[in-house]
Amino acid sequence: MSTPTYGGQAVIEGVMMRGATAMAVAVRRPDGSIEARSERLGGILTSPLRHVPFLRGVMVLFETLGLGMRALSWSAAVASNQVDSRGEARALTVFDWLVLLGAFSVGAGMFFVGPVLATAWLDPLLPAPWMALAIEGVLRLALLVGYIWAMGRAKDIRRVFQYHGAEHMTIYAHEEGRELNVPVIRRYPKEHPRCGTSFLLTVALVAMVVFAFVGTEPLWWRLSSRIILVPVVAAVSYEVIRFAGFHQDWPVVRWLFAGNLALQKLTTRAPDDEQIQVAIAALQRVRDEERGAV
Repeated sequence: MSTPTYGGQAVIEGVMMRGATAMAVAVRRPDGSIEARSERLGGILTSPLRHVPFLRGVMVLFETLGLGMRALSWSAAVASNQVDSRGEARALTVFDWLVLLGAFSVGAGMFFVGPVLATAWLDPLLPAPWMALAIEGVLRLALLVGYIWAMGRAKDIRRVFQYHGAEHMTIYAHEEGRELNVPVIRRYPKEHPRCGTSFLLTVALVAMVVFAFVGTEPLWWRLSSRIILVPVVAAVSYEVIRFAGFHQDWPVVRWLFAGNLALQKLTTRAPDDEQIQVAIAALQRVRDEERGAV
């Protein structure tokens, strides 16, 4: 692609966009106006290490968690009209970060370790060890899909999923070099091959392959390996998603990753015009920040 690539995520009543050297968040305020903020990124977030294959996947994972939590915190404050006169929300404290880290650890533990505990008793009942690993992988995939489906039933989460769709459609229009306005953006799909949802599904599938080389015995190693190898799974998954995202013109790639786009039907909803306007504001703000126009 000849245009710079952008990624993002939906937040509370808004969208966060991330470019190569800056990030921006735009949120719809209770009075109907759009509040936007941006910042330049530096340090390890823009270092040459981000271009090292496999290492960049691990970096992106932790970067997404850090920037995403900050964006979510600020968007929640703006959406509830709890920012000061400078548009600043209460900064996350050490306790807040510990709570978030704890929640992430519990979620990762349930996703990676839970299926092991649920299937370990099957080992002596099956004729081959690989069968238990296959069942473990299928259960992990079912947990992911079930969790996403259950989240989408909540009214507030459905609005977040609408902003998620607006983010994808806006990025699509930008990548096609089109003018960023609502009628043009409406022509684009709400599913995008580089989406984080695609990353999660790819993680589940890559984990099945990686864990197959670990074996099933003893149980303590089977459990600990699921945590130890998380960076490896994340690194490989990122490279797979990156390759697929830039080779969508290959029929075999589209076929192999059709499941990723299908899963996004659970995590995206058709946005309304105002939600697309917020996504446009976020993308324009991050582009202005990168050009030094803010």
